[in-house]
Amino acid sequence: MAGSSLVLSDDSRLSILDQHLYKLESFLALISGLAVFSLMVMAVVSVGGRNIANAPLPGYVDWIEQAMPLIAFMGISYAQRDGGHIRMDMFVGALKGRTLYIVEFVTTAVILALIVLLIWGSWAHFARSFDYGAPLWSRDSSIDISIPLWPAKLLAPVAFSVLCIRLFLQLCAYGRAIRHPDQPPIAVPLIPDAATQAAMEAEHVSGHDN
Repeated sequence: MAGSSLVLSDDSRLSILDQHLYKLESFLALISGLAVFSLMVMAVVSVGGRNIANAPLPGYVDWIEQAMPLIAFMGISYAQRDGGHIRMDMFVGALKGRTLYIVEFVTTAVILALIVLLIWGSWAHFARSFDYGAPLWSRDSSIDISIPLWPAKLLAPVAFSVLCIRLFLQLCAYGRAIRHPDQPPIAVPLIPDAATQAAMEAEHVSGHDN
């Protein structure tokens, strides 16, 4: 949903932290996009090798498994910051003022609690795979070409940790908005009106989106 939400900023410490974190999130999202592109290149090489020389790329499925966390998790915090995840905009958009911010605060707190549990569980999953004393520090590896699995398993708690920081910043922003409902909230995705959304989408399509 590129261009479907609006995030305001100012000179406050919260906004500065938001912008610094957004740079990290953008970098992680770029890595995720490069992973998708790399899999496309590998698919061409594997299929081409199979058809031309009957020699597909060794361990192609193993590399796909390694890249899945990059694709699935690295951009999750970036999407949360920009409001790119699926939301009930028809319901939330009908709320105004302090009521809207309270609902956003509660739902964000629930998501944060869930992400904390996911960090705990995914870290435990990584710990079962990592071993200082094992070859390549791995207790398990892929089936075909024996790629250590712990780097891929580590990506999940790392990505969830970045998302956890993002959700905490958004909780602070919604808390500030609840205290001062007359001021525009910063560092959180806002639902623009139809005219603003159309202008943002036109700017994005024209290639001038920042």
